[in-house]
Amino acid sequence: MPRFLIEVPHDSTGDACIKAIDAICRTGSHFFNHADWGCKDGEHKAWLIVDVSSKDEARGIVPVSFRGKAKIVQLNGFTEQEVKDALRQHAP
Repeated sequence: MPRFLIEVPHDSTGDACIKAIDAICRTGSHFFNHADWGCKDGEHKAWLIVDVSSKDEARGIVPVSFRGKAKIVQLNGFTEQEVKDALRQHAP
């Protein structure tokens, strides 16, 4: 199943930060109960990694009020052989 990184930014004011955290946590989503936050380090975003079928399904996890700003990235890994093949294809 595909994996996606969901990044949800919010405003950096103290009030906006607390409201964003509350709104996202109140969704009751099992996913957002496992979100990581950067607020205490000045990076006002939540991140989570989910295993879902599609980018649209990943976006659907995000509360409606944050969907427009959310960034969804499909994650992938590379095998050693894939790296060797790519290097061979791009060699001068």
